[in-house]
Amino acid sequence: MIIRMSLLNFSRCKWALAGVTFAAVLTAGNAVAQTAANYPNRAMRWIVGYTPGGTADMMARAVGAKLNEAWGQPVIVENRPGGATNIATEMVAKSPPDGYPLLLGTVANVINPSLYPKMAFDFQKDFVHVINMASTPGMVVVHPSVPARNAKDLVTLAKARPGQLRHGSTGIGSPHHLAGELFKSMADVKMIHVPYKGATPAITDVVAGHIEIYFGAMVSTVPHVKSGRLRALAMTSAKRSPAAPEIPTLQEQGFKGFETGSWFGVHVSAATPRDIVTKLHAETLRAINQPDIRNRMQPEGAEFIGDTPEQFSAYIRGEIEKWGRAVKVSGAKAEG
Repeated sequence: MIIRMSLLNFSRCKWALAGVTFAAVLTAGNAVAQTAANYPNRAMRWIVGYTPGGTADMMARAVGAKLNEAWGQPVIVENRPGGATNIATEMVAKSPPDGYPLLLGTVANVINPSLYPKMAFDFQKDFVHVINMASTPGMVVVHPSVPARNAKDLVTLAKARPGQLRHGSTGIGSPHHLAGELFKSMADVKMIHVPYKGATPAITDVVAGHIEIYFGAMVSTVPHVKSGRLRALAMTSAKRSPAAPEIPTLQEQGFKGFETGSWFGVHVSAATPRDIVTKLHAETLRAINQPDIRNRMQPEGAEFIGDTPEQFSAYIRGEIEKWGRAVKVSGAKAEG
């Protein structure tokens, strides 16, 4: 009798515990749904791995202002430069998956896996890649004293003066450095790479004639091209930029498949609920389609994209592979 009663009590306890567990699951599910329904209900942080004033910072502030207007919650841009954007990226990778810290991703995030073999995160796996907002092209420019009017002329000159021409970039492993290395590889020429710590000193030297060639961002080079202090030879993008339609691409000039530049994406930590991702994607897409955003960013060479998380994830995979090949060709190693 005692044994029978004990088994009965055990059975009742087991089902009671099961009921508690099931209720807990329902409660957790409702909490996630409620979070998604009310998202956002507090201030959001947008982490940018660059100093204020650049294109990435401008993009975050412009779109962040639109998210604030739509949702009535502050979007605070936090500039966390350093470590080639790895510091900012790690902050978001290790944040709770609730959609409140956002990462402003750029091409640096897909170059770094090949430059830094031991990172504290996996950019491809530790994030949900919400939306690629826009891309900006690169540009190949020379000092006016250089006797080259196009890419073919530059190749001819480089072959006539092997190892003498100098091409500047914003640093070892930067997209502009790797663009130059891809150019040299495809053209089979030898030039000297001169790395700088940022665009300003690099442009200062090419304008002064201390280096002959600069592979840089359109936003920083086009004002000097328009003033006549530099000559543009080509765009590094797949197609001509609407902001400078007169400048042909390297692809048009015989460099088949040549495409480099930067892009600006929104990323949140992995396991962020799908409803939150969907909501964030939709509102960001609406923001980048507004005329004032486009009018502000198009002079910077920005071309707006707005793809889905699935499309952006596939793009990220392809970019990591592409830039991995470029790093291997260049022999670039992380600085410091």
